[in-house]
Amino acid sequence: MLFELLLICLGFGILARAQNNPGFISIDCGALNGHLDENLTIYYTTDVGFVESGQNMQISPKYFNQISSMQRLLNLRSFPNGTRNCYTLQPKQGKNNRYLIRASFLYGDYDNKFQGPTFDLYIDANYWVTINPSSYMYEEVIYYPSRDYIQVCLVNLGLGTPYISVLELRVLDNSTYVASGALGKWYRDNIGSPMAYRYPQDTYDRIWDGSTDDGDLLPITNTTTIDNMSSTSAYKVPVEVLMTAERTSNASYSYRYSWRTNSSNDVWYIYIHFMELQMVQQGQVRQFQVAINGKALTTVTPEYLKPVTVASLPTSGNNRMNVTITAMSQSTLPPFLNAIEVFHAIDLPNSPTHLDDVTGINSIKTIYGVAIDDWQGDPCVPVFFIWSFLNCSKDDTPRIISLNLSSSNLKGSIATSFSSLTALVSLDLSFNELSGQIPEFFADMPNLRILNLSGNNLNGSIPAVLEKKMADKTLQLSLDGNPNLCRQDSNCNQDRSKKKNTVVPAVAATVGSLALVFFLICAIVVIRKRRKKIEEINTGSMEVTASKEPRSKEVSEPSTGTGFNEGRLVIGKNRPFTSAEVLSITATFRTVIGEGGFGNVFLGTLDDGWKVAVKVLSQSSKQGYKEFQAEAQLLMIVHHKNLVSLIGYCEDFDNMALIYEFMPNGNLRQHLAGNTSNVISWSQRLQIAIDAAQGLEYLHNGCRPSIIHRDLKTSNILLNENMQAKIADFGLSRVFMMEDGCQISTQPAGTPGYLDPVFNTGGNLNKKSDVYSFGIILFELITGQPAILRSPTGTIHIVKWVTPLIKGGNIQKIVDPMIHGQFNSNSIWKAIEIAMQCVQPIPVQRPDINHVLLDLKECLATQVGRGKRQGMGDHSMKSTFGMTASLEALELAPDAR
Repeated sequence: MLFELLLICLGFGILARAQNNPGFISIDCGALNGHLDENLTIYYTTDVGFVESGQNMQISPKYFNQISSMQRLLNLRSFPNGTRNCYTLQPKQGKNNRYLIRASFLYGDYDNKFQGPTFDLYIDANYWVTINPSSYMYEEVIYYPSRDYIQVCLVNLGLGTPYISVLELRVLDNSTYVASGALGKWYRDNIGSPMAYRYPQDTYDRIWDGSTDDGDLLPITNTTTIDNMSSTSAYKVPVEVLMTAERTSNASYSYRYSWRTNSSNDVWYIYIHFMELQMVQQGQVRQFQVAINGKALTTVTPEYLKPVTVASLPTSGNNRMNVTITAMSQSTLPPFLNAIEVFHAIDLPNSPTHLDDVTGINSIKTIYGVAIDDWQGDPCVPVFFIWSFLNCSKDDTPRIISLNLSSSNLKGSIATSFSSLTALVSLDLSFNELSGQIPEFFADMPNLRILNLSGNNLNGSIPAVLEKKMADKTLQLSLDGNPNLCRQDSNCNQDRSKKKNTVVPAVAATVGSLALVFFLICAIVVIRKRRKKIEEINTGSMEVTASKEPRSKEVSEPSTGTGFNEGRLVIGKNRPFTSAEVLSITATFRTVIGEGGFGNVFLGTLDDGWKVAVKVLSQSSKQGYKEFQAEAQLLMIVHHKNLVSLIGYCEDFDNMALIYEFMPNGNLRQHLAGNTSNVISWSQRLQIAIDAAQGLEYLHNGCRPSIIHRDLKTSNILLNENMQAKIADFGLSRVFMMEDGCQISTQPAGTPGYLDPVFNTGGNLNKKSDVYSFGIILFELITGQPAILRSPTGTIHIVKWVTPLIKGGNIQKIVDPMIHGQFNSNSIWKAIEIAMQCVQPIPVQRPDINHVLLDLKECLATQVGRGKRQGMGDHSMKSTFGMTASLEALELAPDAR
């Protein structure tokens, strides 16, 4: 009994020491519970609270016996979703301290694929190392952060699913491992012994690998019992490591330690540890010189049982690095080595985003529960990992300059965290469920030019300071769709007085609302039953799911009425029509309003008087019943305010038809060609481009899997009665199931002038193909010219036509004459730059559509914020600064027709 109590007390003592490891963060990634590693006396916690994504997994049982003493390697966390997934470490010591960070990986065939992945590790905003483990491996970095937190990010390269087994952080002495950047561990060898050591022998929990030589080197050992010997050195090399060494056979031979390098540009930091293990007799001398690549570093005269560390200056070599220890001429004893550490410098070219912006955007993310896959790591850097729905400046310390959280299911009041984003130029919070009053702090944000709060539940009066900024035209404030807002306090007070005297009507309204809700529920049940029937009929056709991300939810238009058939579309949408009904609503196909590859489009009128567009599958159409089913099923679940809405369908084989909302202002090409009396201004054109970009962004990023339009053009951008743009004819788009968002197709696709040039060579279509088409549309909006210009001498593609004009810098020759005198030249040049980026011949050089969208909003802010005529005089080549590379790429590209 006494023995058992002794064991229990001993166990509690170990656990207490383990949980009190000063400066340690020890994470067993993917574990369900924390546990004590009794061999290391280190307590490992789960990764809850350190990471927001990923899946808990366990290695294959066939490997259990091999790691029975290392429970921390039994589990792992994998990251099948998102490009960048990050752990956030917040050591108590905070910034401006030196830390050792170690990431460990054991694949263990956890996914039964028998093939480990390849992926990258990043430390904060910078590349650390590429991971390609065939068995157990770990990587270490010594890091000096400038923030109170450190982020370790796994980046998916498309070569398998990233994963991690263990993540550890250890605080070091700031006087050690001094370097300007980060140091990646290359070697840490315990010379003269096969034994490996780490904590508790090593206070810093460094891993010392055993290293012995089978050649001419001779071992040296010392078994003297010495306590806390390594405490005399800041490096604190464990006693067990220092008590072994290797020496040459005599003083005439040099000791050499060497390794191959990956590149002559690698920069190395070397830490060489010595301690004399033998009593030097009278008349004996041990003194040696340490050199790196033949260049003398220092002379060492070791003293008995006194550790000394020699730290090299940063150095580089060609294909091999050599550390040479050579006895001095007066030395009678040979040189030796106890331990060595070799590190390579890790460049840190990317400065993190401004701390205020990081704090603000993460607070917004937490308050509103924003769940977007790529909202991890640094918001702005590296540029290819910039968060969706925001844009950043290109300063040395990036700032967030635009943020679009439209339709993101934000609820509650407007958080003060937005005020931290002081560099914001554009903020879009429209179509959410925000309530309460509009805060005054927006007026204190010095750079804010566009603020969209439409489609929320805001109440009270508009702050006077914001009213003044609107009057001064320094702020474009959108508030449509907030029925409880009023512009003056007196009106608000009158409204409150009226509400006090309307208790009975309010009760009646509540009863009426409940009745309406009941009716809607019944209607939804009916619709779902009908959809289920269609799905049963169309078994085997493609499946598309709307994304669970907030951006993908369907949003009603604001109460001012910018959409079509508002209210009716909610209940009557996607209902089946009979062939007789199609004949009736089209008056037996009387009025043709358009045609396409599917068939003619007819004007129709429903029983309640609403106008519709009826697309009928023609008998001669190259597309058939399967294509019809594909479009019908796709449109039934894909909804966005900037996509043309499907009202219903008819699947009678003789008259298969799709019934859409009617867009009374036709298509964009008609307006640009001057076929209407309505001349659209530059501001209107920018808004149309923004509308179209929002629709395309939803198809690309708001649907899972992504939808590629494949035939984006000005004639497929339709305009409703309020000139709001909506994308049409996306229903016959292909749905791409591959992880890289790409499909190889031999089918003709797209329209000449808009088709991605790479399709003609490789047949590859992806999101960047739509971005190319969008760039052509932007050029059409800017110039008024069609995608292919015709003349008596032949045809020329719009990109080829506009490129020399851009190079000449004469904006008057570029811009559509119909909008001369109505634009800000800086806004035009910005739009030209966006268009050029979109039509780059190499797809990877084109931006994603969400970045294009943010740039366009900045472009509109420039136009609205500075007035229509200001800046018209500056048409010099200064405006094209920074476009040279894009122009050269376009000039070298083949004619993209």
